Amino acid sequence: MARVALPTTAGEFEARALQCASGSVHLALVKGHLGDGRSVLTRLHSECLTGDALGSLRCDCGVQLRTALRAIGSEGRGLLLYATGHEGRGIGLLNKLRAYVLQDDGLDTLEANRHLGFPPEVREYGDAAACLGALGVRSVRLLTNNPHKVRSLRRAGIDVAEVIPLATSPHARNLAYLRAKERRMGHAGAAGESVPEEVPRGLDVTALLGPMATPASRPYVVLKYAQTLDGRIATRTGDSKWISGEPERRASHALRAACDAVLVGIGTVIADDPQLTVRLVPGASPLRIVLDTTLRMPPRAQVLGEAASTLVVTTERSSPERRAELRERGVAVRVVDAERPWGVNLPAALALLRAAGLRSLLVEGGAAVITSFLRQRLVDRVVVSIAPTIVGAGTEAVGDLRVARVSDGLRLKRRSLHPLGEDVVLAGDVV
Repeated sequence: MARVALPTTAGEFEARALQCASGSVHLALVKGHLGDGRSVLTRLHSECLTGDALGSLRCDCGVQLRTALRAIGSEGRGLLLYATGHEGRGIGLLNKLRAYVLQDDGLDTLEANRHLGFPPEVREYGDAAACLGALGVRSVRLLTNNPHKVRSLRRAGIDVAEVIPLATSPHARNLAYLRAKERRMGHAGAAGESVPEEVPRGLDVTALLGPMATPASRPYVVLKYAQTLDGRIATRTGDSKWISGEPERRASHALRAACDAVLVGIGTVIADDPQLTVRLVPGASPLRIVLDTTLRMPPRAQVLGEAASTLVVTTERSSPERRAELRERGVAVRVVDAERPWGVNLPAALALLRAAGLRSLLVEGGAAVITSFLRQRLVDRVVVSIAPTIVGAGTEAVGDLRVARVSDGLRLKRRSLHPLGEDVVLAGDVV
């Protein structure tokens, strides 16, 4: 019914609106020339307002949508067919929200649908198959984790030449949902599948995170840092790139994707200028939190960029004018009590985050922040990656915890070791 160029962050596509016999309108985003229509890299994406448009973390739909567009854009030939009327696996937006309420009460995604009087899967793919035929597609390399989608397209006459998993890195909020689909509907998991180079691979780090039981007064806190064999997070000159190898860095990004927020101190922002986003795995970037007592935040710091939302926690020692400047840039600023002799009062900051709905927090540093969280016993889980490197003098990962006897030191229980490339990751709950 219409064709128009549609520029996106994954490149320019040709958008084609197709009127289906049922009356619904599907949208095809076509990249390049489809030629003879064979072996077309294809994503059949079901409409999901909450995930696609609003960034909901209860599902992985939005991440899958953007990952598929990037994969198709990277290949230079393919299409994404956006199927309307598929909200909530076909039960509609209202019933999907009702199913969410039931899931919060303990039912899984299939049980919730059945409780509302629906089968686990209501979607039909006849319209989608007709659209693919109208676009001249004869066979597809299908980006999906869903075997029902593959079977349905084949029954409708579409040759599915290859199935390419489109797995994402799980978030704590959607882990139970993803596990239910894997266990009860046969969906592909988050990692381990062989996929083409242009399709990012998900990474499941739930074993590193532990049970993630959220306390009532603050988020569940995971403390993560990478150090050398002799316990340094930077050399004597301040260099810290890269202590760990790429496999470990991918795991670090997957940890970010699994948590509601990631936190660093202003010293890390000034020294390293991190982005604190998820880039090495397909996953949602968390809320970025910076502890900044006096608002020393550099105006061009990458953490202020638009790739993710940012919250700066400061104190009354900061300038009201500077707070106003940050807010004008769309950065959230919250003021809490100061902690002597310096710094943000961590219990107050964590209480503020929990009141805002954050359930899980990944703390990445630097050394002063790591030490303060450990000293005040505000850490639930420690994840430390150890690189097979010795640098001698440098920045220690952990400062003085005021421990006089070894028996009084913090210990880890439910420990596990994970080799990642040349590095070894130790994870455990703090006693």
